[in-house]
Amino acid sequence: MTAMPALPARLATPLADLFAACLVLLAVGWALSVRRKLGLDLYPQQFFAGVLFFALPLAFLTLPARRGTEREGVPVYDLILAGLSMAALGYVAVKYPDLVLMIFSRPPELWIPSFIIIVLLLESLRRATGWALVIIIAAFLLYALFGDLIPGRLQGRPQNWQLLTGYLAVDSNGVLGLPMSVAATVVIAFILFGVLLGITGGSQFFTDAAMIGMGRFRGGSMKISVLASGLFGSISGSAVANVVGTGVVTIPMIKRDGYPAHKAAAIEAVASTGGQLMPPVMGASAFLMAEFLAIPYSQIVMAALLPAILYYVALFIQADLEAAKMGIQRVPESEIPARRTVLVGLHFASAFAVLIYLLFWLRYQPERAALWSALALCGTALIFGYRGARPTLRALFGSFARTGHGVVEILLISAASGMVIGVLNITGLSFNLTYALVQVGGGSAITLLALSAVVCIILGMGLPTLGVYVLLAALVAPALIEVGIEPIAAHLYVLYFGMMSMITPPIAMAAFAAAAIAKAPAMATGWAAMRFGWAAYVIPVLFVFSPSLLLIGETTEIVFAVITASLGVWLVSAGLAGYFSDRLSPLKRLLFIVAGLMALVPAGAFEGAILTDAAGVVLGLALIGNEVFRRRAAAPLAQEEAP
Repeated sequence: MTAMPALPARLATPLADLFAACLVLLAVGWALSVRRKLGLDLYPQQFFAGVLFFALPLAFLTLPARRGTEREGVPVYDLILAGLSMAALGYVAVKYPDLVLMIFSRPPELWIPSFIIIVLLLESLRRATGWALVIIIAAFLLYALFGDLIPGRLQGRPQNWQLLTGYLAVDSNGVLGLPMSVAATVVIAFILFGVLLGITGGSQFFTDAAMIGMGRFRGGSMKISVLASGLFGSISGSAVANVVGTGVVTIPMIKRDGYPAHKAAAIEAVASTGGQLMPPVMGASAFLMAEFLAIPYSQIVMAALLPAILYYVALFIQADLEAAKMGIQRVPESEIPARRTVLVGLHFASAFAVLIYLLFWLRYQPERAALWSALALCGTALIFGYRGARPTLRALFGSFARTGHGVVEILLISAASGMVIGVLNITGLSFNLTYALVQVGGGSAITLLALSAVVCIILGMGLPTLGVYVLLAALVAPALIEVGIEPIAAHLYVLYFGMMSMITPPIAMAAFAAAAIAKAPAMATGWAAMRFGWAAYVIPVLFVFSPSLLLIGETTEIVFAVITASLGVWLVSAGLAGYFSDRLSPLKRLLFIVAGLMALVPAGAFEGAILTDAAGVVLGLALIGNEVFRRRAAAPLAQEEAP
């Protein structure tokens, strides 16, 4: 017999919704500078503590102590933890101007609430994401306390535990630091925009548009999955969440067309993961990257655009060639919506036009641009609706609570990631680790890139998008910059390989989530996902050596790089699929892959690279010409043999 909860669900649910709505309204108010209109002079850290004041108790009200279990109310111990978190964070928010001056004197009025915040933050993080990130952060905390016991170059300065707790909980380099700054402002605004897109019918519009655009081509179901998952993955904060959100629709559709279950799951996993690499939002990593590098957000978007497009071009080509090889045709006409019913939703594009205009022309802050775009979205949806339906005002106001629930995990990850940055700063580990990586790499950029790729994939296993990037930006990117790699290329490099942990066995979270939906073998799905997502393992290496793929350099170099890279992607994709105009022999597959990889090499990557590039282009064009000629020569013979 189970004990009655201290707070039944009928009371816990509206209380949780209230907390969720309050944290979003607080973020909206901060983005719109309401505090200045009210004459309030606040530190940003007081605002961040205020957001956590609602986020931490919300986690204890909604997340059970045992992940995956259901509960009908909130037990008494979770109410106590929620109350403790509110007391500690409320105290920090109000007393912050005084507390920040006490860090090195370590009084009890500082370290006691700080200790409570750190412990409860780690517990809520465990409930939200599992043990992986908690264990990593705990390892950093142990290093801060006992770093002097580690021999060699990584030996650190041991910290007093009272000083450490106060520093991590209150200082701007800790919990209330840079990751929290981005999550509490930009991320909340864009998640609100995404939630409103779903409420107003915008998500259905883009799915319908993908059906119209791709459904009439061979392998249309796979292409619909790639397009829809890429669109929503860019706004979503998690590759796994995107797999679950779109995969329940796309994976059964792909399987119904005749694709094997593991391939249906793999294409969805790769498309959803790629959304985290596609501008404008990039799973919120783009905004944090701009802060780390101290450059405009628009510069990040422009640099990331071409590699992301090449990623999806490779995926589209493979989807098309897989369909041709397996004889899979278009989506049945009955399942494709009528153009007239979908065209009425073109007004949704106006919200994105407003977003792009405000970001790139008027140079608005990202959070303000997202909020104005959300307002434009609501206005057009109330006027025009979509397919005969308009959102109710109650649903629109309910978006604040839905956003709050959806952003809790990202807020917890961001706050906890601040502890990693704090430990790196206070112990000097960031410098030591950079030196150690460069030393192990022997000063060779190629060796260091290979080592960094392995480290990125290992550290990224089981971690959400934002957590992956924060760790890698702090631990690995500085070592790459130290050996002369362009800073923006170094950060995009670690982001790419960190994301590839989502589809790389043995712990490929996005691939395994898709496999569960498709009822396919997990490891088979992971290996297929690696093949579909091959471009993400190659393109980062290329743009590190030649920033022309990041749209950095002379116009002629960039145009040449785009043309040769596109040809290279096509050739390698054909070789991996084993099909061009017909099935390819093993030798031809190898030649296609070799030619494609040679064509992918940017002309400025190294001395003599232009010759490698040219040789790849020539060999590739010869292979394509041979296939086209052979196909045309075989056509008359086939007609003569036909009865």
